[in-house]
Amino acid sequence: MKAIGIGSIELCSPGYAEFTGLADGKATRKIIEDNGLTCPSAHVTLGELRNGQQQVLAWAHDIGMTQIGTATLNGKTENGVATMDVVKQLADEYNRISDVTAKAGMQQFLHDEIFEMAKVDGRLVYQVLLELLDPKLVKMQFQMSAMRAVGDPVMYFTKYPGRFISMHLQGVDLNAPMPTPGGPRPPQVAVGHDSLDWAKIFAAAKTGGVKNYFLEQNWDLTVQGAAFLKTLTV
Repeated sequence: MKAIGIGSIELCSPGYAEFTGLADGKATRKIIEDNGLTCPSAHVTLGELRNGQQQVLAWAHDIGMTQIGTATLNGKTENGVATMDVVKQLADEYNRISDVTAKAGMQQFLHDEIFEMAKVDGRLVYQVLLELLDPKLVKMQFQMSAMRAVGDPVMYFTKYPGRFISMHLQGVDLNAPMPTPGGPRPPQVAVGHDSLDWAKIFAAAKTGGVKNYFLEQNWDLTVQGAAFLKTLTV
């Protein structure tokens, strides 16, 4: 990763089965730093935050992180629709969780997955959460591959200045058929080999508050994406 120009990485916590080998935070940090990288951020499971947040914070501190987040609030939906009671309850809970993280000197963030793409009272859950989550306690991590469901990142970064802290980068072909729930995903394309105006996105990301971004694709596409990002001047 260092050889292709990557400077920082984002981990998943040992709460994910594939990452149990990272449970020793200090040893993990040594491996990362010995290879010339930093790790400011990680995804942790919502269960860890609910039932073992202090252990999560200690692990993140050992690695030197400043940001931790979860992929989704994972609320109940029916046919792609959530109730406002569920959305409010989860937002209140996540604000409380994020307050604990803030007192530990770190920033909590929220990614977006199926629950955030659902509808509530005719609106996207994602947009309602931006109103319900405390802007100081919870920042957002924009998932580029979800933009066809949640909307244009430039719009979000402009409309909600300072609310975002990071991006997950994937190439997006806006001309590909929309995937159906549970159906096959369209073939992935590398960042810069797609139909997005990345210079415009990165310029808007400054207004959005984005501090770091992570390529989230397979290795071959990551190599291509990293090469493209080196050519951007924003």
